[in-house]
Amino acid sequence: MLDRLLDAPDIATFARRAAEHLAAEGFAAPAVTVCIDGRLTAAHPASLSDVDRALVERARTLATGCRDEARGRIAACVSLGGGIGALSLVADGDAQRQDRLAAECEVLAPLALAVSEKTRLTESLHQLERSEQLQAALFAIADMASSDMDLNDMLRELHAIVGRFMYAENFYIALYDESADALRFIYLVDTIDPLIRDADEFIPMSVMERGLTWYLVRDKHPLMGSTADLRQQVSGPLRDIGMDSYDWLGVPILFGDRVRGVLVVQSYVERPRYTLADQALLSYVGSHILTAVDRKLAQEELERRVEERTHALQRSVRVQETLYRIAELSHTADNLDAFYRAIHEIVGEFLDARNFYIATLSEDGESLHFPYYVDQSGRRAQSRKLSNGITEYVIRRGRPWLIDMSDARTVAELRRLEQCGEVSPFGPTCVAWLGVPLMLGERVLGLLAVQSYTPGVGYTDRDRELLTFISYQIANGLERQRAAAELKNAYSDLERRVSERTRQLSEQIAVREQMEARLKHEVLHDSLTGLPNRAYLRDKLERALARRDREPGYRFAVLFMDLDRFKVINDSVGHLVGDALLKEVAQRFARCVRHGQDTVARLGGDEFAILMELDGNEGALRMAQRVIAALNEPVRVAGKELYTGVSVGIALSAPHYSTPEDLLRDADIAMYRAKAAGRHRFELFDETLHEQALQLLDLESDLRRAVARREFVPYFQPIVRLRDASVAGYEALMRWKHPERGVLAPGAFLHVAEASGAMEAIDWQIFEHALRLARELLEPGQYVNLNFSPRHFRAPELDARFLELVAASGLRPGQVRIEVTEGALLENPEQAGRIFDRLGAHGVLVALDDFGTGYSSLSYLHRFRLHTVKIDRSFVGDLRPEQEGGSDAIVRAILALSQAQGLEVVAEGIETEAQRRALLALGCTLGQGYLFARPQSFADLRRAAREAGTPS
Repeated sequence: MLDRLLDAPDIATFARRAAEHLAAEGFAAPAVTVCIDGRLTAAHPASLSDVDRALVERARTLATGCRDEARGRIAACVSLGGGIGALSLVADGDAQRQDRLAAECEVLAPLALAVSEKTRLTESLHQLERSEQLQAALFAIADMASSDMDLNDMLRELHAIVGRFMYAENFYIALYDESADALRFIYLVDTIDPLIRDADEFIPMSVMERGLTWYLVRDKHPLMGSTADLRQQVSGPLRDIGMDSYDWLGVPILFGDRVRGVLVVQSYVERPRYTLADQALLSYVGSHILTAVDRKLAQEELERRVEERTHALQRSVRVQETLYRIAELSHTADNLDAFYRAIHEIVGEFLDARNFYIATLSEDGESLHFPYYVDQSGRRAQSRKLSNGITEYVIRRGRPWLIDMSDARTVAELRRLEQCGEVSPFGPTCVAWLGVPLMLGERVLGLLAVQSYTPGVGYTDRDRELLTFISYQIANGLERQRAAAELKNAYSDLERRVSERTRQLSEQIAVREQMEARLKHEVLHDSLTGLPNRAYLRDKLERALARRDREPGYRFAVLFMDLDRFKVINDSVGHLVGDALLKEVAQRFARCVRHGQDTVARLGGDEFAILMELDGNEGALRMAQRVIAALNEPVRVAGKELYTGVSVGIALSAPHYSTPEDLLRDADIAMYRAKAAGRHRFELFDETLHEQALQLLDLESDLRRAVARREFVPYFQPIVRLRDASVAGYEALMRWKHPERGVLAPGAFLHVAEASGAMEAIDWQIFEHALRLARELLEPGQYVNLNFSPRHFRAPELDARFLELVAASGLRPGQVRIEVTEGALLENPEQAGRIFDRLGAHGVLVALDDFGTGYSSLSYLHRFRLHTVKIDRSFVGDLRPEQEGGSDAIVRAILALSQAQGLEVVAEGIETEAQRRALLALGCTLGQGYLFARPQSFADLRRAAREAGTPS
């Protein structure tokens, strides 16, 4: 047990173990106290009762034992050697046990003295080690201050040194600038608080007012403890800044009575609190730390100034070199563009010039040009009249201007100028702009500018000074370049004018030759297909005829070709597609002929011709077959497949041909014979065709004279009720009173009238004449039918003109009906339908003639405003009521459809009584035909009426 007491590491542990020893010896409720140098050093238990405390004091005073009989407590006290202290024991007991307690005290006293001495020596050793550590730390601090260590690295090492002496996980150093009344947190490490301070930023004390750091500076004395303790230590109310800590220790570093800075350590976790020794140590070490920091800052400041001075000298050298380069460029640059690019590169060596431009004033000073403009956004500046832009503002003032959108004063000045109209609004994406005028003496030549769109990238006053300095040399170089360029341009212009004039003369000669060749080609070739034209073919024919005269055995042929259905294609899909079709057809024809022997030409429109040399007539026929076969395949144009054919007329050379026109005429006649015979074929010209052509020509001439002489008259055929043959109305039919050939039916001249375009004029003569006669012919309830050809419905004003004619005749519109064939509905159905509607609205009814012979589309019966359907004579003539195979079913179907649509039905071409009875049996009530009457003139009808005794 004694060994265990001697091994106690300190006097407090000894007191606890001594109490345990007394308890083991049978003493109840033992208490042990040790006083060293008149101070209670250790006690067990730690908190003595008032009774025990009083007994201990009495025992120490008496230097012997004593007891408290009332409470049954006894005490013994023994002085430690040399009078350095005393050992006191207290326990429950009486007078008998007091002696035993005194004996134990005598035994324990030497042990307590030994442990006390051991503790003192240990503490002295620790203090010595701590002093050595502190001395080493101070030496390290002094070494770091004079070393080449970076400030941040030194501050981290200082932090580590403080951490060797106390808990310093959270540590900061702040320097105080008395003149600015601001703190700079040069070092801050905090494991909990997210607050970050910029090491180069000076924070005004007003921002940190009433905070702990603020009180360290203002009160100039250390602060230590928990937040509650700190509130008691400061001289005023405490404002919480940052996270609350468990323990906090801060010391101001004073030089004389002036605060130079503060050092602070703090803890956010429960741990042994900071002590006065820690405070004293931090104050002592802090003064050395601040001295080291000041030395390091002074050293870095000196190095910075040296570096700045070095850079300034290097910059001066570079600027001087730059000026020489600019001066050299003004003489050596090939042109102004190269000069501008070189200037851009030079400026970019000194500052951010990713966005750079040069603006120059025009000679009259009214316009601004941008000969060089580079911008990250890709924008290009255009020349403009002088306005109130930033560039113009600097040029007007003649002084540099630096715009920094992060500087409040600059922004305020810019906004003031914008409000008063001095400058236009500044671009929102630009964060900095620097412009310097290009001055030549007192004259402003333009402006040099750089700008930045990148936050944090701007320009300084030094950049402005540098750019201004360089701008003078740039202006001189620019002027020299301009003068050199003007001189060079003058020489170049003179050379160019001489060269241009020489070239013009050469070109004029070449152009004239080309024009002559082109004009000759254009005169002799078709502009659309590139084929030879009529003039070229005529020339070739003249040469062929001349050769035939020279060489009686020489033979040739002319093939005249006309495309089938080309007009339908052209009208339906348009002229552009039609032109493309003609080009393809021309190429196919060109592939049919023999190169160098035959000539294919376009005569105009859809007409082509081939001149070919012959060994025999079979060659011309084979050529015609090749041409026809060339168009068997469809032609693809604009995504459409177009089908067309060709009709070919062939004229063979003969002695009686003396002119090209004769050959072309006869080939043309043969071609029209091919068309009449079914198209997509060929015909060989003979004299019979010539006679027919002459007859057609004579007929066409007679027709035109007949229109002028009004030789066309109406003949009327009655439309009767089949049951009693009473007249319901008349159909007016065209006849030609030919002065030599007598009365001609339409079949003798109608095809020529339609081909020559005289059909419409003839129709209007018939309409006018028939309506005038119908006023006298018609009885009450009767009507007259007039036949309209499809060509009439191309005119949208047809109904208005016809109604005027009806009104002029004195007839009511209800007495007039028009007959149309299905062809009129096919050609222009929309316009025909509108005309039918307008005529019907005025009472003019519409009959569909020859129903069943065309497309017989059932949609016509309800799509158009029709009143009557006329059954074609071919179905009436084939009626066989008592036999199979006739047209009874077709007629019955037409009647059923018409009646279902509410349409009136008229049967044409009734010639026998059997046909009349068959129609009546099928339900048809109206008809016309030779059984009842042939078409007659108005005079014949009146004469027949007088003979029958009926009024006319």
